[in-house]
Amino acid sequence: MFARECIFVAGAATLDAIPPSRMPEIAFAGRSNVGKSSLINALTGQKTLARTSNTPGRTRQINLFRLGDRVMLADLPGYGYARVAKTESAAWNDLIRAYLHTRPGLRRVLLLIDARRGVMEVDKEVMTLMDGAAVSYQLVLTKADALKPDELAASRAAVLAAAGSHTAAHPEIIVTSADTGQGIAELRAALALLASGR
Repeated sequence: MFARECIFVAGAATLDAIPPSRMPEIAFAGRSNVGKSSLINALTGQKTLARTSNTPGRTRQINLFRLGDRVMLADLPGYGYARVAKTESAAWNDLIRAYLHTRPGLRRVLLLIDARRGVMEVDKEVMTLMDGAAVSYQLVLTKADALKPDELAASRAAVLAAAGSHTAAHPEIIVTSADTGQGIAELRAALALLASGR
């Protein structure tokens, strides 16, 4: 599936601007600078498909990408960046909440967690939000290459424990690194199954 062309469809800062889609949809969510764009680029094999930045809070809209005719990928705005005005942060949260409730083809949200930092309070708030929306989500550790094997194992165990009390959380955690390619094949396989309805 990921050998197919992936193209940018639209960027939407409001719910009305999100184009309708009948394709299965996978969303990528996470704190600002957690590596959403880098992971999308690694999955699709296109280095510049999703814009990456070292500046947290750069993605301010929902960006949609069509992977062949199989699945829509949605890069959601990052959350939890302290320097963003509260009114703007609230607007982003409202947009994400509305998105979760109005996309009938949404199969799963991949909630990205920085392996170096683990699940933070703001992540727990988003997990609770998705529990309430009854949206299935799966935790994906990013930047795994930054940790030693024993540190990574401890981080994964802590994240798995944090997910245990959340009803909509998928029980499997995937560990990835966009830089080394770790976990990319595994994540591609999981998304292919979702796209096929299995």
